[in-house]
Amino acid sequence: MTGQDTPAANAAMQRYWNEVAGPRWVGRQAAQEARNVEMLEQLLAAAAPQPGERVLDIGVGTGVTTLPYARAVGPSGHVTGADIARPMLDAARRRVEEAGLKNVELILADAQVHAFAPDSYDLLTSRLGVMFFADPHAAFRNLIRALRPNGRLVMAVWATIDENPHWKIPLDIAVRHLGPPAPQPPHAPGPHVFGDRDYLRLVLDGAGFAAIAIEARPFHVRVDTPAAAAEHAIQASLLQRLLDEKKAGEAARQAILRDIEAAFACYAASEGVRLPATFLLVRGQRPA
Repeated sequence: MTGQDTPAANAAMQRYWNEVAGPRWVGRQAAQEARNVEMLEQLLAAAAPQPGERVLDIGVGTGVTTLPYARAVGPSGHVTGADIARPMLDAARRRVEEAGLKNVELILADAQVHAFAPDSYDLLTSRLGVMFFADPHAAFRNLIRALRPNGRLVMAVWATIDENPHWKIPLDIAVRHLGPPAPQPPHAPGPHVFGDRDYLRLVLDGAGFAAIAIEARPFHVRVDTPAAAAEHAIQASLLQRLLDEKKAGEAARQAILRDIEAAFACYAASEGVRLPATFLLVRGQRPA
């Protein structure tokens, strides 16, 4: 890994991903990655990396996208993976080393301000890694400069929470137990901020992207059992913040967990639990 940025604008998010969310994600890495296999397949097919291309992957996390991109572009291509969370990048580095890939660079950087090499990449991509910018307008203005003219943007972000029962069901159950969360400012950083298609388009258009297309893509979140799905849900950021805000004790947590497991049981099948979900496949292009 090379490079490091600690801008004041994103300091709170950096602390959160390095001290809370990043270690938690790495701790359940296998389960996290198994959940979104179908999303990853759709993203990779849409991105269509070609031999010799240079790829910039934002919010690379534990590197689940790094290996397929690196293999697709081959020895003549290159993948740069950037993330703000050192624990996740450390896991990605181990994965890259175990695979023996030599065409990958992993950098600890805040993509909102990091000085990526200008006019250098054919593909700018992300899987769920761009929803937490303190200033998304500044972030995408910065990122588009890294693309070559006619370079393409292909990324996946969550649709609204109402389009994602795997988040909506647990949150509604927790609210019934604890009451609603405190209101958040409009378009505050978070998993579903770009579910507002008009806002997302505004951000990308303002950054200078052309040929913007935003497509809702249904898929299924894969989990082994209702109990595992419930445990994952209650550890997710939306519920954790509500539990912390309400100072919920262990008894309340266990009651919520039991209700989520019961609600998810109806999605169980012979191959495991399949929870309906929706992400947005986002495309754009840097003008020539």
